[in-house]
Amino acid sequence: MARKLRYEQKGGLYHVINRGNYRQPVFGSVGAAQAFETALWETVKQYGWRVHGYVLMTNHYHLALETPQPNLVVGMHRLQSAFSTRFNRFRSERGHLFQGRYQALPIEDAKALSAVVDYIHLNPFRARIVELAQLMGFRWSSLRRFVRGDRIEGLTGELVMARLGLTDDAAGWTAYLSRLQELATDEAEQTRLGFGEMCKGWAIGTEGWRRAVAKSLNERSLVGLAQAEAQAIRDDGWQAVLDEGLRETTKTRADLVVLKSRQRDEAWRFKLALKLRESGAAHAWIAQVLGYPSANSLRVRLNRQ
Repeated sequence: MARKLRYEQKGGLYHVINRGNYRQPVFGSVGAAQAFETALWETVKQYGWRVHGYVLMTNHYHLALETPQPNLVVGMHRLQSAFSTRFNRFRSERGHLFQGRYQALPIEDAKALSAVVDYIHLNPFRARIVELAQLMGFRWSSLRRFVRGDRIEGLTGELVMARLGLTDDAAGWTAYLSRLQELATDEAEQTRLGFGEMCKGWAIGTEGWRRAVAKSLNERSLVGLAQAEAQAIRDDGWQAVLDEGLRETTKTRADLVVLKSRQRDEAWRFKLALKLRESGAAHAWIAQVLGYPSANSLRVRLNRQ
């Protein structure tokens, strides 16, 4: 199985997801769900994490995590190992509990985090486990804790509530619940917030931010990733280099469109091609973006410099 990207940073925000092996009902019992929550809060305390939202579904979980220190990998290893050991001991079983390595999608900022937390809190309703009126009562979710004031060390709503212009208190969370119930039936707003992409791709945020992060990653960090994921990161990184090159040449993407229509071998286009090739961009990708007839013609052109 292809590994998952492990992008760690101080103060990082992440949407963490994992599913039971063969989609088995990992959290099908009260005891299992309680065991996971216990392992989660132990890990949060040990590593200083901040949990902005979570939900335990029947066969998977979602966490909206903040790591003040770059310790996501070691913390997640501790969390899943502790839970799996206790689960298997209780069931007198052995083997892998989860289907593979967890997925951790970096989140750009409070705006993107707020959308992720909404998505997490609406999961039980969108999965048709509970009716909308019973959403707040779903036991294995941070929504219930927030609304009831049942806080635990490391669970925080401050950042999300500030982003929404609400107070992190009983009145604020009552208002949040009303807003969430409206969002539950507003498919257009869910689409605008990116609900369909919350578990896809490699990061959650604006295009410019994803490109900047991708540019900061080296090729070594992509080794072993699923081909589609690795290529998506490369593409975002190359796009960031392209944007940088356009600024240096005082050109815009609109100029690229005009250039392609004319098929001229402009000096600034060749300068961009050199910059992109130095960044590791593939000949085929450069040729397509800059309007060269083919990857081979570009390769020949570059070799003649």
